[in-house]
Amino acid sequence: MFYRPEDGHGLPHNPFNAIVTPRPIGWISTRGADGSENLAPYSFFNAVAYVPPQVMFASTSAKSDRGDTKDSVANIRETEAFCVNIVEYEMRDVMNASSGAWDRETDEFDVSGAPRAPCEAIACSRVATAPANLECRLTQIVKLPGEANFVVFGEVVGVHLRDDCLVDGIFDVLTFNPLSRMGYRDYTVVREKFSLKRPGE
Repeated sequence: MFYRPEDGHGLPHNPFNAIVTPRPIGWISTRGADGSENLAPYSFFNAVAYVPPQVMFASTSAKSDRGDTKDSVANIRETEAFCVNIVEYEMRDVMNASSGAWDRETDEFDVSGAPRAPCEAIACSRVATAPANLECRLTQIVKLPGEANFVVFGEVVGVHLRDDCLVDGIFDVLTFNPLSRMGYRDYTVVREKFSLKRPGE
């Protein structure tokens, strides 16, 4: 099968996000200029640089009470900060509960029951029990083609690691089983790993 996205695929559901899979989930917490807080998962998320450490996430839809975007991007525009909370399998239902299209006054920490703790380097809350939290300062927001497509880049200025996830000096993902997004309504979880050496190592 071959199709041009502009012509449509003819399938019951769009296969695009099932092709690029699995994808890590950036559970993004933000605070607006008025002090209101937001927590929302994004599956267009990844690390993009080592020095300085940088991450990105993309928001691809809008809400009527936020104009051209959603709460996360709107808050970051105001305060230039956000926190990435890593999602473990155990928190799948809490993460999912925070994904609703709530109005801007709704605090998803409260709706989902996600435990809250203050960040250290930025004025924002983080998910207290997450395996890791990346506190970020905004570097740039890039508008992509499409009505509501924005990519947010941030420099990581603070890192929290949960103590039980450190094994022999390594942040061991098998201690918490990262949750990943697949296509449609599907998710997967990392429960095994293997190592490969690059040529010449």
